[in-house]
Amino acid sequence: MTNILLILVGVCAGGLAGAFGVGGGIIIVPALVAWFGFSQKMATGTSLALMLPPIGIAAVMEYYRSKNINVLAAGLIIIGFVLGSYLSAKIAVMLPEIWLKRGFGLLLIVMGIKNLLIK
Repeated sequence: MTNILLILVGVCAGGLAGAFGVGGGIIIVPALVAWFGFSQKMATGTSLALMLPPIGIAAVMEYYRSKNINVLAAGLIIIGFVLGSYLSAKIAVMLPEIWLKRGFGLLLIVMGIKNLLIK
């Protein structure tokens, strides 16, 4: 049953990733923490590990075929993303679990409010 639930979490996250460019942090991390007892750090690491192949291949190919990718912008962002994710991961694994949970919750609230207020 756990395997089926994990697959369903992946289906929900994949659907949101393909439609809106979100999924890992918003769906997978909270699900792994709340439903499967993962620590915040384990959930974050697992989410990052699983996003590489499916999002990197399936969704990108479709957006590229429909000419909806700015390759130069993506390449430049990748450079910053690799650096930023590496440095923040080095810091995050040293922080207390509660700081990560509260920071993550605050990020979701701020982004949710921002998106609700967009005209």
